Order: sequence, then structure tokens, then C-alpha cells
Amino acid sequence: MKNFPRILFLDVLKEDELLVRKKFPEAKIVNHALSDDEIVKAGADTEILCISYRCKLDKEAIAGLKNLKLIVTRSVGYDHIDLVATRERKISVCNVPDYGAHVISEFVFALLLSGLRQVPSGNVQVENSKAFSSKGLRGIALKGKTLGLVGTGKIGANVARIASLGFLMNVIAYDPKPDQELARANHFRYTRLETIWKNSDIISLHCPLLPTTKHIVNAKSISLMKKGVVIINTSRGGIIDAKALVKAIKNKKVSHAFLDVLEHENDLTQERELINLPQVIVTPHIAFFADDSMGKMYESAITSIKAFLNKKPPLGLISGV
Repeated sequence: MKNFPRILFLDVLKEDELLVRKKFPEAKIVNHALSDDEIVKAGADTEILCISYRCKLDKEAIAGLKNLKLIVTRSVGYDHIDLVATRERKISVCNVPDYGAHVISEFVFALLLSGLRQVPSGNVQVENSKAFSSKGLRGIALKGKTLGLVGTGKIGANVARIASLGFLMNVIAYDPKPDQELARANHFRYTRLETIWKNSDIISLHCPLLPTTKHIVNAKSISLMKKGVVIINTSRGGIIDAKALVKAIKNKKVSHAFLDVLEHENDLTQERELINLPQVIVTPHIAFFADDSMGKMYESAITSIKAFLNKKPPLGLISGV
């Protein structure tokens, strides 16, 4: 097709490539993430760029993509894209806002139950010991505990419903834009952020990474928390001040931290002290990574691209037209 727009897909796994090829046979596909410089080289003539959260697009990279008209990020978050630069260039940007809320919610409880019920430690003990013993493996039950949520989008609301109905937890939540109908439907109640810090036994973070939420979990907020609080983060690593968290774990203010994201995911040397603490479980940003959600993620991205090509509003439009 002579006039077919130049489309570049980055960080597409081999097992997902066929889906993209069926919809856009002319598209260029790269099976891994690229640096800013590599993106500019690979996408010199690109008009439509579809990326993962692992591809960072700063002002310089956006300036180097001279023909770019649309960026689609296959993620809910978009903090890896310089929106000021895209607005200056009148480049449209969209995300995939609803592809795996239930999958990520499930993973919150996978982390919570694995850690609080000593699943990894129990497995290691059985593997390394001749005795089938529960010594040192007493867990913590969820029933009756207070779960505090920071952010009540689709993921946060799902977590609230599972916690309240499935585990009989008391769920409180903070969101800058409270939705009382959502709260009633999902069995939680809104409160102030300070109350979340002070009253929660377990805190789960579900807010985007913005200037107002960067390091929202810091030395000051941790000082307000209950002794022995549990912190879960499946959102963005930069929401937590890792140095403050390490200190709080070492002095037993925080009993456990279960993290699917880190602030420096591309340089784990900066996170090694946190990762190596026995009270911490870290997984490599896989809360979204399940069979059901991956298909929906690509379908949503492809639908947005097709809408844009047909001069219709794409799904998840963040910026542009």
C-alpha cells in the first residue's frame, strides 16, 4: 500500500508479533525496548509509534522523530512520555486505560498472600530441609485488617471489592477526585490521605506517577503510619522514596514491602539494598503480564491506531486530537 503510514511497534514479544502483523503487515516491529537515540534511528520516518512503558520518550527523542503524529503507549501510565514536548509538536498521545485492571488486582493479592503467609520461605524450607516443619512460618491473616488504598481508579476499585467481599477487610481509600457511587459499589469509604497513613494495617498504592505523587511515600508519611505496616506498590516505582522505605524496614516501622515496580528499574544497582532485605518481595513489573490482559492490551492499542487513521477519536486519548 503506497501511502500506508509508517508505523513502528517497539518492545513486542515474539509471541505477540503475529497479532500485530495480522492488523498491520507493513508495520516495522522491534522485539525489545530501545533507548532514546535508538528510537530516533529506528523511527526516523515513523508517523505512528506504539511503545511499552519501558521505552522512554524525552524531549530530545520526540524532537528527532520529525514525522511523528501519534504515540500509543501499551500501558495505563504515561510518565515515560514528555507530554510538554508532544503538545508543542501537536503529536497525539494515547494509552490503554482498561486492559488488565482485574489482572493487576489479582496480583496485588498474590503478593500480599505470598508474603504474609510465608509462601516463598515455606517453599525454600521444604526444598532445603529434611523436616516438613512449619517452624518460623507463622503468617498474618487478612480478615479484619484495615486496607488503605491510595488511588481508586479501576485497579484500586477492584482491589477494594476483592478485599472487602473476599477477605472481609475494612477498606478505606484516598483519591483527589472521590466518587461516592464507586465507593458504594465496591464496598469502601473515602477518607483523607493522612488518615490512610495513620489507620491502615496495609497500604496499597494505585495512583499515577505525577509531580504531586512522586515520593508520596516518604520519611514524613511513613512516620505517620502504624508500626508494622505493610506497603504494596504495583503502580510506579517513583511513588516511593526507596531510601526512606529501607530505613523504615530496618527500624521495623514497616514490616513488609511487596513491590512490582522500582524507581530505577533500568539500574538495579541503585535498588539493591532494598531488594536484598528479607522483608521485601520484588517482582519485575509483571502485575499486568497475563494471557488475558496482553491480548486486550494489543487490541486496544490497535483500535486506537485504526481510529486515528480514520480520523476518529482514539481510545485513551491523553493529549492531542
